Amino acid sequence: MLRVMTVCTGNICRSPMAEIVLRHRVEAAGLGDRVTLDSTGISDEEHGRPVDRRARTALEARGYHVGPHRARRVRADELRDRDLVLAMTQHHALVLRSMLPPGDERVVMFRSFDPEAPAVVDGDERVLDVADPWYGGPEDFETCLDEVEAAADGIVAHLRALHSARA
Repeated sequence: MLRVMTVCTGNICRSPMAEIVLRHRVEAAGLGDRVTLDSTGISDEEHGRPVDRRARTALEARGYHVGPHRARRVRADELRDRDLVLAMTQHHALVLRSMLPPGDERVVMFRSFDPEAPAVVDGDERVLDVADPWYGGPEDFETCLDEVEAAADGIVAHLRALHSARA
């Protein structure tokens, strides 16, 4: 079983949106019994809160089921138990990587799986940041969801290859 975690700041917008989209795509690809998904945040400021209502609206408008969710902060021991940790921004990636031993490569930028995403130059991964919709309106949540969906199939393909390599 592959264990995958998506991570943003407070775990009420980007990372649960990514978790929900990935769960849908993983199931559609027939990998539902081989991949488990969850999401967390690097902060505990939203601890216990559900998915943001604007994120829920954007997801449901595109046909995604938004089940129960309670925001929580990532713990270092959880990272060690995951096969892939998908960071929504470079800042998130830096925080997550600092929680793992040097050289551990399981933290990856979510948008790095989007074939249309900008190329990283000189290690500056900010070009792969998933847009933060929190301070915006409905269109910002749509943009965030667009970016998540654009990378989702690449992540599923990566998971399929990872599972095959372990089998």
